[in-house]
Amino acid sequence: MSKLTDLPISTLRFYERKNLVPDVFVKRDANNYRIYSEEIVEYLNDVKALLSVGFSIEELSLLVNQQLHLSYEEKKKVVEQKIKEIDDIQKQLRQSKKFLKAVLEGKANFQTKC
Repeated sequence: MSKLTDLPISTLRFYERKNLVPDVFVKRDANNYRIYSEEIVEYLNDVKALLSVGFSIEELSLLVNQQLHLSYEEKKKVVEQKIKEIDDIQKQLRQSKKFLKAVLEGKANFQTKC
């Protein structure tokens, strides 16, 4: 399984402990070994994508933990908040880029000329 997801098995176990892997994706055999369904590959790719855009493990756990019984509206608010955070970061990056261009052009009040 870890070869299909490019995740070490320790990460899979960590995700399970943090309730990021819904039970529907994991079964146990007679020896109590985990058997992951094929659908978990796409699910874990989504988890990796959400982590890469700044979701924390705790935020993802809120979204996927079935035992919390969060409504669609509550989950929607978590995602909307993350979109707002990304927008704020993009705004800051645009300002930083503008400043750095001004530094290169010698138009910024900066001590050292490039």
